[in-house]
Amino acid sequence: MTKRKLKIENLLNLGFWLAAIVIICVMSTFVFKRFDLTSEKRYTLSEPTRELLADLDDVVYFRVYLDGELPSGFRRFRRAILEMLDEFRVIGGQNIQYEFVNPTDQADAKARDDFFMHLYEKGLHPTNVDITDIEGGRSQKIIFPGALVTYKGLEMPVNLLKNNPARSADENLHNSIQALEYEFASAVYSMASPANRKIAFIEGHGELDEMLTGDIMKELSLYYDVYRGRIDASDPGILDDYDALIIAKPEDRFAEPEKYMIDQYIMKGGNVLWFIDPVAIDLDSLTYASEAIALLKELNLEDQLFRYGIRINPDLIMDMNCVMIPVNVALSGEQPRFDPAPWYFSPLLRPDPTHPVTRGINPVKGEFVSSIDLLEGNPDVEKTVLLRSSDNSRVVNAPLVVSLDMARRAPDPSQFNMGEQVAAVLLEGRFRSVFTNRMIEDIIGRDDPGFIGEGSPASMIVVSDGDIIRNDVRIESGRPEPLPLGYDRYSGQTFGNKDFVMNAVSYLLDDAGLMDLRTRELSLRLLDRPRVREEKLKWQIINVFLPVLFVLLFGLIFNISRKKRFAK
Repeated sequence: MTKRKLKIENLLNLGFWLAAIVIICVMSTFVFKRFDLTSEKRYTLSEPTRELLADLDDVVYFRVYLDGELPSGFRRFRRAILEMLDEFRVIGGQNIQYEFVNPTDQADAKARDDFFMHLYEKGLHPTNVDITDIEGGRSQKIIFPGALVTYKGLEMPVNLLKNNPARSADENLHNSIQALEYEFASAVYSMASPANRKIAFIEGHGELDEMLTGDIMKELSLYYDVYRGRIDASDPGILDDYDALIIAKPEDRFAEPEKYMIDQYIMKGGNVLWFIDPVAIDLDSLTYASEAIALLKELNLEDQLFRYGIRINPDLIMDMNCVMIPVNVALSGEQPRFDPAPWYFSPLLRPDPTHPVTRGINPVKGEFVSSIDLLEGNPDVEKTVLLRSSDNSRVVNAPLVVSLDMARRAPDPSQFNMGEQVAAVLLEGRFRSVFTNRMIEDIIGRDDPGFIGEGSPASMIVVSDGDIIRNDVRIESGRPEPLPLGYDRYSGQTFGNKDFVMNAVSYLLDDAGLMDLRTRELSLRLLDRPRVREEKLKWQIINVFLPVLFVLLFGLIFNISRKKRFAK
């Protein structure tokens, strides 16, 4: 082959490949395709999220307060957040904007503290992390692993860190990464949804007031319109405008017309959260007396809940897996001395790790919890246990005397042998009315031609402890203020009560299907830390010199091959 022919052939090959590249580039402007090669589809957004982002008509701005000097785990967390927001931008385009902010990057200490307080008041929760410098020194740093999301003038805090004390730091970060799509998508959905959902707290039966439910009402108001009110039995459709009802620890009897209104609301597809205490006793009643009597309540709800498929028993659960309370251990006549002691009537309820409502949340703190029986009889209703006690539990029937001396005495493990007890149940399906075959006119004073005996699909969650939704109250500058729901003032821990209630409401009102994202599983691939410490030098040498050796070897083989080719 002459040099001229070789030159023409090379030019033709060059022209062919240049033309192919140009054609591919032009086609790529019309056709967009991405490939997720991970086994669990880590970088693939769910269809509800994609639809939500594609329908945005304005900019959603994410301001993430996780930047600056961070431990390796939180750097990985930051990278996962960045990747998730990039995935959002792929679908949402220019309607998705974000920035990362270092909250400690302030002019002076006072400005930094003021900024920290500003973020806290906005609803972001801080956490302490250990920082190791180059010389091996250790220090603590406050970070805010969360974001403020704004859309059309609305702003919503999103706390991204799932901090369960029972899990390791790596597991908590992994669970937080798994929940990123849900946390961001649910925030966007709440602000972009055209119609606000309505929730009503029922009053008129001694339910928890606005102060004792203040924290959860504040949190719910970020996503929904929250109301409080009595049931007016003279107005047939008074409950129809609400998407969910919350009945929070009633103390007094429900009248039959009120029960009828709730029953027909459920038959029409309404959702209800029941927080019911069948036994009347409170830990505060033991503050000024060493013992109190736990008596049965007359709520007149037993037949209604029985008809729907569950029975709340008139008893109390005692669990060796419980919270600690301060108890005076000094002898009579001595100066009071308080030591922490287990309070078996405040069990730490275990969430179902697989269900969207309870997956990944901390144990839920209960107080005088009763057991629940699941009843058969209606195959159209599916029952799912959400909360339960530990295996080391027992049940005591009411009425009974409850004394603080029970915390002072060492427990007999042989008595805590009744196994786990059910404390919260999700019921889904077509419920049957408790007023079927009854004279409606005798109940509500008029005939109801629209009476429904078997309803549309509906959902309800029944919890056998009204205190799960009750927050403590502190006096600040002479004024009462609600403490965070789930916060235990004695231990300083925050349990999963708020997450449980918020997830329960979200599940019942989940039209967009986003709650299914909470069941998403990503493989947890952790380094073998002991092996890393032992083989640190070996892997450093491999990572530094092996790529260089590979490049040199490739260059040597290429040159030898080239010389042989042109020698011919």
